[in-house]
Amino acid sequence: MKKNTKSSITLPSKEYALVLELKKILKAKSNVDVIRRGLLKLKEGSERESLRAQFSEASQKVRKSTLDELKLLDHLASEGMKKKK
Repeated sequence: MKKNTKSSITLPSKEYALVLELKKILKAKSNVDVIRRGLLKLKEGSERESLRAQFSEASQKVRKSTLDELKLLDHLASEGMKKKK
């Protein structure tokens, strides 16, 4: 794969106007730079969502066993403490 492959993407006028607006806001050197930044942000966001879903799934899997373990160990919570008379 070539490092500097030339390509052309045609955008509808609204999207092109958005690219130009973001170019000014971001002080980007080119329209391609704006698109590149957008693609990287999209990738980061989707990776974050994937991780969040995986953590949620893992949490659901261990939640019941954790609650069961806490019930089994609950009687030890006050062990070694003096009882008030």
